[in-house]
Amino acid sequence: MSDWWAEGLLFENCNCTAVCPGHIHFSQKCTHEVCHGFWAIRFEGGRVSAGGAGRAGVEGRAEDVDLGGVDVVVVYETPQVMVDGGWKQVIIVSDRATGAQRRAVEEILTGMRGGPWEILATFVGDGRPTRIARIRIEEAPGRKSVTVKGVLKGAVEAIRGRNRAEPVTFENIYN
Repeated sequence: MSDWWAEGLLFENCNCTAVCPGHIHFSQKCTHEVCHGFWAIRFEGGRVSAGGAGRAGVEGRAEDVDLGGVDVVVVYETPQVMVDGGWKQVIIVSDRATGAQRRAVEEILTGMRGGPWEILATFVGDGRPTRIARIRIEEAPGRKSVTVKGVLKGAVEAIRGRNRAEPVTFENIYN
């Protein structure tokens, strides 16, 4: 059981053509020999609880940490078959986050606090030091974008199917 929870926005993008096969299942080959991508995350709510030691020896906290309002981008590079591991990863936290928020987000996104990121962390072979930067995440109907000043700009747009009023959705996907 994790000692944290979160809600908000998460979107991702990579250099694959259209939909990344590796994100449908990590054992499938990505479009290119190396996958370069990011997850953009806006914590609209969330908390890391005081006390309790989480995973991997994380010490308990003297106080709860509110994650609301924190923006983060996780930039990664993976092999063509993601399940092979050895991912390179850097976490970039908004320059508006407090020190306690930054530490809490690092602990979550490196898997030290359990939850789904604990599984993803098993694929990371080269976790780079966390960076602090100005992050701007924007959301409009059918489009989401992120800018990390001096690092990256990226966007995702909904894919329209036969019913032009509704975006294409995927079901029954499991990494």
